[in-house]
Amino acid sequence: MNRIFHLRASSSQLGPLEQRLLEALWSRGTATVRELFEAGHEDLAYTTLMTTLDRLFKKNLLTRSAEGRAFRYAPRFTREQLRQEAAGSAFRELLDASPEASLPLSYLVEILTERDAQLLDDLQKLVESKRRQLRGHDARKKEPGTMLKENRDMSQEKE
Repeated sequence: MNRIFHLRASSSQLGPLEQRLLEALWSRGTATVRELFEAGHEDLAYTTLMTTLDRLFKKNLLTRSAEGRAFRYAPRFTREQLRQEAAGSAFRELLDASPEASLPLSYLVEILTERDAQLLDDLQKLVESKRRQLRGHDARKKEPGTMLKENRDMSQEKE
């Protein structure tokens, strides 16, 4: 899967000020530096706001468009998308850290059990759902009409 986020997209890797401004933009939708400054961020220097928003833009977390002599910033991703990427990144790192893939998975099961047994049931439902989805995908590949079409396509490519 292609990543839609750059290296430091996870909210756990953002500084407190970056998180604060990202939250403000999620609440507002869009804003200029001046609008954020006047809407409750007077405790920060204008240039600090400007620099921090520019940093979030360079991390690919914000979009910006010129508006007069200023920029209007908007979140590139929703909170949920950012959380999904952070969780996915953490799991990828965990799986990559161990030569034996079952080891991190066993830790995951232990942690889920300690936290809330219902999470273990939720995980089982997700796994079963994904298995059904994959079986359905495999079955569509093996449908007679699909295989004939694929064979025709392959023979046409050879000609």
